Parts: sequence; structure tokens; C-alpha cells
Amino acid sequence: MKQSPEEAAAPQPPQVVTEESASTSSLVDVDTPSVRTVPSDYNEQDVQTDTQAARQELEDAAARAGAEADLAKKKSSRKARKADSVLTKWFGDLSDGATNALAVANIATVVGLGSYLGYKGFGLYERGRLDWKSVSIGFGIVGVVGMVEGVLGGYLYKGKKTQS
Repeated sequence: MKQSPEEAAAPQPPQVVTEESASTSSLVDVDTPSVRTVPSDYNEQDVQTDTQAARQELEDAAARAGAEADLAKKKSSRKARKADSVLTKWFGDLSDGATNALAVANIATVVGLGSYLGYKGFGLYERGRLDWKSVSIGFGIVGVVGMVEGVLGGYLYKGKKTQS
């Protein structure tokens, strides 16, 4: 079956019919007093727009907050230095016998903790319950104890250094 050229042609697009005329009522008339003029000293003003005023208020508030944060940081660093000096003085005042006893206690703690964790780990291994979670917890405990001993050892070293 053959189509005629009218049937084979694409349908005609819908036509838009405008019955309204273009309105000019929304256009601004330059002769009306609603047009605002800029004062002659506009360029010399510090704040020229509301946006600039809002931005400057935000910047001033941020500067005040920054100054308060700096003050808080200085106070906390003073407290930390005071605590640091107290610990250094305390470790510096220890006698050689007390320092040796502290070192022996430190070694005993490390050996005891290592033995306990090893015993528990071996028990888990024998029962087939040793997994990565248990191993990571053990390493975490050893790491925390090592960090605490490192910090306290640093104070001991500082105290003995200032004493001699």
C-alpha cells in the first residue's frame, strides 16, 4: 500500500495565536521619581552597599572569635607548661635509688603485660578463636602502655637532665 504525499508528510506543528498586545507598563520610565541616583561622594564612602556592610560585620565577628581563640590557646599552653614543669621537677627530685626502682617497675610492667597478653592470645589460638580483632586489641593495649611510658620516661629524662 502506497501513501500519498499528504499522508507521508509530517504533521503540522501547532500554531500559537497571540491575542494580547505587548504591555509596556512594566518598563521603567526614567522621568519618574522611582529612579534612584547615587550620591556624589559614593566612591569615597567606606561602605558602599548593604552587602559590604554585612560582610564587614561578619569579618569583624570572625576576628573577635579568632582573638578569643588565641587567648584560650595561650591560657591552655600556660597550664600545659605548668604541668610539664611540675612533672619535670617531681622526676628531677627523685633520688637515684627511686629512679632505679622506677626503671625496675617499668620493666616488670612491660614483661608482666606482655606475658599476660601472650598467655591470653595463646589460649584463644588453642581454642581457634584468635582473630584479627583480638590481635588488634592486644596491639592497641601495648601501644597505649608504650606511649604512656614514653611520655613519663621523657619527663624522667628531662628531670635528671636539669638536676645534673
